[in-house]
Amino acid sequence: MFDLIKAPELPPQLKWKYANEPELLMWTIRARNYNTFVANCMFAFMQLVITGGAFIIFSNHSSSDSFTVRFLIALGFHIFLSLTILSMTHQRMNFAYRITQSGVEYCEWKDFPKWALKTIKWTAGITAVILIFMATIDPSFLLGALIGPGGMGLTYLAMANSKSYQAMHTEYHHHFLHWSELTKLIIATNRVMAEVRYSVPKVGSPYMTTGSLYVFFKRQEKDQVVTTLKKHLLPSTPSVTGKVDVLN
Repeated sequence: MFDLIKAPELPPQLKWKYANEPELLMWTIRARNYNTFVANCMFAFMQLVITGGAFIIFSNHSSSDSFTVRFLIALGFHIFLSLTILSMTHQRMNFAYRITQSGVEYCEWKDFPKWALKTIKWTAGITAVILIFMATIDPSFLLGALIGPGGMGLTYLAMANSKSYQAMHTEYHHHFLHWSELTKLIIATNRVMAEVRYSVPKVGSPYMTTGSLYVFFKRQEKDQVVTTLKKHLLPSTPSVTGKVDVLN
């Protein structure tokens, strides 16, 4: 779970197509490749709902239970649901960029989140120990230990052993764009990134395929990345600064 702060390494499934060409710039990063404003609003709204639910559980639990017992149950409910929602609204994709004289080569991939399995396993184990301890005070907690940690244990087994589920959460993509195929550079003001629009020939068709390449980088790398892109774009390619809406 803690490897989220480390720069990702290019997986063996992906190889640089122009590896023999000297790189002008190369970096890797994990980034949220979607509309983060909407995702943050969703998470904030769900926090209100979860907090309300935790308060109801705290207030409506048996009055014979101590304050500590009611607080721990409500806190466990809040933490578990918050982590679940966070894993959905704040997912990150791995990116690797390599700039050469020929163009911009980039890879994007999403590995199966093994940290999620570890989180579920440890949460289930710790919760089970707490509830079993509480059962020495009130035997009704044994039912909670069976339903809560037991359900998380079954979820862990299903995720760990389902190849189709793991494949659904794993992606590998490799792309390359020549400088002549880049049509516009937009340096984002609302996020630490840039959008590069492109137009490439459509295979077997006289028409062109247009789209956007989202270039993510760390804040301290912004000047170096933007300068390198501007330097190698065609003189006729416009470069502007403005808001970028990630449409993935």
